[in-house]
Amino acid sequence: MAEAHPVGFQWVMEAKLRGATVVHVDPRYTRTSAQADLHVPIRTGTDIAFLGGLVNYVLTHQKDFREYVVAYTNAPMILREDFRDTDELDGLFSGFDPEGRAYSTETWAYATEGGGSGGEEGGRPGHRGHEQETARPEQHGMGGASTADRPLTDPTLRHPRCVYQVLKRHFARYTPELVAEVCGVPEELFERVAEAVTANSGRERTTAFCYAVGWTQHTVGVQYIRTAAILQSLLGNIGRPGGGIMALRGHASIQGSTDIPTLYNLLPGYLPMPDAHDHPDLAAYVEPDSQKAGWWGNMRAYTVSLLKAWWGEAATEDNDFCFDHLPKTTGDHGTYRTVLDQIAGKVKGYFVVGENPAVGSANGKLQRLGLANLDWLVVRDLVEIETASFWKDGPEIETGELRPEEIGTEVFLLPAASHTEKDGSFTNTQRLLQWRHKAVEPAGDARSELWFYYHLGRLLRERLAGSTDPRDRPLLDLTWDYPVSGERAEPDAAAVLREINGVGPDGALSTYAELRDDGSTACGCWIYCGVYAGERNRAAARTPRSEQDEVALDWGWAWPANRRILYNRASADPQGRPWSERKRYLWWDEERGRWTGRDVPDISVDKHPDYRPSEDARAQEALGGDAPFIMQNDGRAWLFAPEGTLDGPLPTHYEPTESPCGNALYGQRANPVLQTYRHPENPLNPADGAPGADRFPYVFTTYRLTEHHTAGGMSRTLPYLNELQPEFFCEVSPELAEERGLRHLEWATIVTARTAIEARVLVTRRMRPLKVRGRTLHQVGLPYHWGHGGLSPGDPANDLLAVVLDPNVHIQEAKAASCDIRPGRRPRGPALLDFVAEYRSGGEGGARPADRVHEGQSARGAEPPGPHEDGAPDGHRGNGHRPPAPSRPDRRGRKRDR
Repeated sequence: MAEAHPVGFQWVMEAKLRGATVVHVDPRYTRTSAQADLHVPIRTGTDIAFLGGLVNYVLTHQKDFREYVVAYTNAPMILREDFRDTDELDGLFSGFDPEGRAYSTETWAYATEGGGSGGEEGGRPGHRGHEQETARPEQHGMGGASTADRPLTDPTLRHPRCVYQVLKRHFARYTPELVAEVCGVPEELFERVAEAVTANSGRERTTAFCYAVGWTQHTVGVQYIRTAAILQSLLGNIGRPGGGIMALRGHASIQGSTDIPTLYNLLPGYLPMPDAHDHPDLAAYVEPDSQKAGWWGNMRAYTVSLLKAWWGEAATEDNDFCFDHLPKTTGDHGTYRTVLDQIAGKVKGYFVVGENPAVGSANGKLQRLGLANLDWLVVRDLVEIETASFWKDGPEIETGELRPEEIGTEVFLLPAASHTEKDGSFTNTQRLLQWRHKAVEPAGDARSELWFYYHLGRLLRERLAGSTDPRDRPLLDLTWDYPVSGERAEPDAAAVLREINGVGPDGALSTYAELRDDGSTACGCWIYCGVYAGERNRAAARTPRSEQDEVALDWGWAWPANRRILYNRASADPQGRPWSERKRYLWWDEERGRWTGRDVPDISVDKHPDYRPSEDARAQEALGGDAPFIMQNDGRAWLFAPEGTLDGPLPTHYEPTESPCGNALYGQRANPVLQTYRHPENPLNPADGAPGADRFPYVFTTYRLTEHHTAGGMSRTLPYLNELQPEFFCEVSPELAEERGLRHLEWATIVTARTAIEARVLVTRRMRPLKVRGRTLHQVGLPYHWGHGGLSPGDPANDLLAVVLDPNVHIQEAKAASCDIRPGRRPRGPALLDFVAEYRSGGEGGARPADRVHEGQSARGAEPPGPHEDGAPDGHRGNGHRPPAPSRPDRRGRKRDR
C-alpha cells in the first residue's frame, strides 16, 4: 500500500501513531513492510489457505463475535441434506458437471419449512454452456437467492448442517501446519498474525483489511475476497468503524469506472447488462429482483429511471421505456474474447482510451496480433503509447512475426487532456466522489473525454438524422443536449453529473429512495442519486476539518446517500444499542423515534429495531429492523453463498493455473471452472506433475513501483521519474541468484511458454526463499511498467503471462505463474522464437505444452478442456515460426493481403 497507494497509506501511518498494529502479508519486503509491525512473506497464489487458516483459528478457539454472528450472518441457516462439500468430493462441491465444467447450484440452497430447495426451481446453472455465459455472477449477486419458503435455522449453531457447522468442517483442514506447508509461512509467524487479528476484534475493537490486485488478479480472486469477508463477518468487523475491507484502487477513479462501468456485463450502478436470451423485455429483466426483499427489490425503479435518463421523452411505458434500445449480451464479450475475435477477423475497429493493452494486459503478443488485424484503431492518450506504435516498433516486428508494410490497421492517435485540464469528478477507493476543477486549458489539439464522446455522438447523430433504419433509433433517440461553452464547445461536466444524480418533477433528486418505476424520474446511476441534491454539486463540498467531525460528511460525497460506512446498522446490536460505547457510531433514539449517530444511517431512518415485515411486504420493507445488510434479500452477511459465485459456495484453496506445486488439500489441483482460451499463442506452462514442469520451477509475480504508473505511458516519458527508476529489473533472492548464476546489476532472461524477456538483476533479501511442501521455493518479482517506448524502454513483464481468468469476473491471473530464469540477455530477432519453442517442446515426452490440458488438472488425471478454448485460425501454428498474415474480405468484398 505504501508502494502503490502512498496517498492512502498516510492514514495507515496515522493509525499506527495512535497505536494500531500494522501487518503486511506480501511475497516481497516493500516500503509497506518497512513501516509494518510485522511482515509475513507468502507464496503468491495461496491467500485462501492463509485466510482460511485464520478462519479456522477463529472457529477452533471460539474467537468469533457470537452475538453478531447469530444475529447478522447466515450462520444459523440449515443447508439441504444433499449438499456435499469439498472434503467428500476431493476438492469439488456437489452439482459439478465434468463435461460442461460448471456447477448447478441447486444443492447449495437452504433447507426450508416448505421442504423445497429455498432457491430458484431446479437451481440455476453457473454457466449455460460456456459459449453462452453472460452476466451470470452479477445476476446471481443481485441480493442473493430467491427464498420462496422460509429457511430452517438453528440459532444455537449446533445443527450439523447449519452454515456455522459446515464452515467449521470446511476450514478444519486449514491448520497452522497446512498454512506453513502451502503458503511457506512458518507456524509461529502465522499464529502471531492470528492472535493479533482476533485480539483486536470483537465488541470493543475492530480490524480492517486492505487489498488490491494482489488479491483480485487470480483465477480464484473472487474467493480471496469472499474468504476475507467470511473472516471479517465472524469477527464482527463489517459495518463498524475501524473495520471492513477496503479495495485499494491503483489510480484515479477506478472505483468510478466500475460504478459508471467500463465493463461489458454491467450497466451503471451494478445493474447487470440484459441478456438476449433471458431478457426479451423489461418485465423479464427486472422480475427476478423485483420479487426480493432488500433494496434490490426496487430494480424496476432503478432501471426505468436509467432508461429515462438516456432516452428521455422517447422512453414511454408503451414502448417498455426503450428497453429494446439497450445492447444485450449474447455470450462472452470481455476484452480477451475481443482480442481473439480481432485475430480471427471478426472485429473491424477498436477504441483504446486511457489504457495500454500492448503492455498492460496479459499476453501482450495476443494483444498486438489482434491490433494488427483491425481496419482501424483509435488511441486517445497523453503520449504515443505502445498500443499506438505496435505496428512499427513492437516486439513482433523484431522477430519478424509482423511486418509494418503488411499491417493494414489505420491508427488514429488523438491527444487527450490530462486531469488538470478538465472538470469532473473522481470516485476514489472509499466510494468518495471529489470534484476536480480545471486548472489550465488543454494544449494544442488535446481534448477531454467528455468533449470527445459528446462531439463524436453529435456528429454521428447528424450523419444519421434522416435515417429510417430501426437500428439507428437508439442513437437518434438519445438525450444528447448537454450545454457547451467556450471556443472549443466544451460540454458542462456539472450538467452531466446532474443527469447522473437524477431529476424528477421538482428538479434534482435527493436520494435513490425517490426513484420511481413509472417514468416520472430519470437517473443515470441510482447509487449516485443525491450527489446533486438541492441543485448543489456535493462532490465539490470542501468544508474544513476544523468545522466538522472526523467522519467529514461535508467533504466530497460518498455513494450511496453520502454514507461513509456501508451497512452501518451493524455498528449497533439488534436492539439498536451500540455494541461498544467506545466505538459508538449509529444507534436508535427511542425518544425521537429514529436512527441517529455520526453517519447517514444505512437503514430507513424511522424503522424501529423491533419492526417485523408483513407477509406481503416487499423491497426494503420486507427486511426487519434488525437486518443490517440491506442489499441482501435476507438482510444478513453470507458466510456461505447459496448463489452468486460460479466456483463454489465456500472458498477453497486451489493452486494457480501455472504452479510448480500440487494441491496439498485435494486431488483437484486448480479451479475446476476457471476460464481460459486455447490458442496457439496462449500456451500454458506444464503444471506440477505434468511432463516438462521442471522446466519452469520458479514462481513469478508482477507489481507496481511508486516511481512509475501502470503500463508506463504517464511515467516513462518523464525524465525525473526515469532517473529514479531507469531500467526494467527483476528481484531475486541471494539464494536464487547463487542457484542460477545471476549477478547483481547484470542481465537475466525470464522464460515462460509464451515468450522470454530480459531484465536487470536486483539481488535483494527483500525476496525470501520459502519452504513449501518440504522443498525450497523461489519467487521472482517483476514490475510491469516497461514497454518498448519512452525514455527507458524495457521488455513488458506481462508478455510472460497466459490469458487465464477468474470465472466470476473474468479477470486475468497476473500475480502467480511459473517460469524459468537464467543469466544473460535473451536472444534477438527470430532466434527468440526458436529459443521459446525449445522450452515449449522440451521436457519429458517431448510434447508441446500447448498440446496438453493443464488447467483444472487433478490427481485423477487430465480433466476436460476449460471453457472458451479456441482452435487456431488458419496458418497460426504457434510453433515459434512466423505465421502468415491473415487475410479477409475488405469492405468491398475483395480479398486483401494484410
